[in-house]
Amino acid sequence: MLSRRKRLILLKFLSLFSVIRGYNLLVIIVAQYLASIYILAPDWRLRDVILDGNLFSIVAASALAIAGGYIINNFYDAEKDLINRPKKTMLDRLVSQNTKLSTYFVLNFLSVVFASYVSFRAVVFFSSYIFGIWFYSHKLKRIPFIGNLTSALLAITPFFAVFIYYKNFETVIFVHATFLFLLISMRELIKDLENIKGDLTHNYRTIPILYGERVSKIVLSCLTLLALIPVYLLIDRFQIGHMYFYFYISVILLLLFVFLLWRSKGKKHYLLLHNILKLIIVSGVFGILLIDIDLVLNRIL
Repeated sequence: MLSRRKRLILLKFLSLFSVIRGYNLLVIIVAQYLASIYILAPDWRLRDVILDGNLFSIVAASALAIAGGYIINNFYDAEKDLINRPKKTMLDRLVSQNTKLSTYFVLNFLSVVFASYVSFRAVVFFSSYIFGIWFYSHKLKRIPFIGNLTSALLAITPFFAVFIYYKNFETVIFVHATFLFLLISMRELIKDLENIKGDLTHNYRTIPILYGERVSKIVLSCLTLLALIPVYLLIDRFQIGHMYFYFYISVILLLLFVFLLWRSKGKKHYLLLHNILKLIIVSGVFGILLIDIDLVLNRIL
């Protein structure tokens, strides 16, 4: 049996892990490494990519900055989330706001420290990224369209840090990024539909509140159609190995998404749609392995 003190420490650790969304960070770290191995540096030996100190520093700086971003976003949305996600918010509140802010500054400082091991340009990049996350959470999040687009851009920015490091400017990378950007934009709008009650209570000017659910569904349907364009290009114009299986399944899920979208009427339905998009995004991370199933084995030696 754990003592009361140890249980409290464990609960606070779980609370902080929930605030920084540790599971999301793990997926992002894996995604950056897999993208580096399979897409950005396909000619490098596996060992050289994994043991690359600069890549590790970029990934660490990204993870720390994103973790800090989750904290500051949680800080500004504390009252709204109490309505939208009461159970998660109660867990998050086991850590005081002062502790969260202190952790936020420490994480951002460490992010810049890791970036400094790469170059001065990396320091400027991640300092700007940290400021962008804060500005989004403080100001832009409440502005319809701009807030959604900014959130999606901030979500894919860490991948551009790795992309710039390897100086790989092939078109296929931009097509992959476009597909991911559209999926994240859809997820952000679904979250707005899911959180209407809390947003309305705290005067957030989101698309569903200003223009209604019908307009939001039209926008989501258009974004889905746009997402099919990079899927077609990736399957038809580029060498993606067996990853085409992932994209075919993604098309089926997106069509299901649109069908369920127009039948959705409440938070429970929007949560299901949110999870469909999350499944497509997370599956895409591990779907990178399908580009060449034997690649890792061939490059270990």
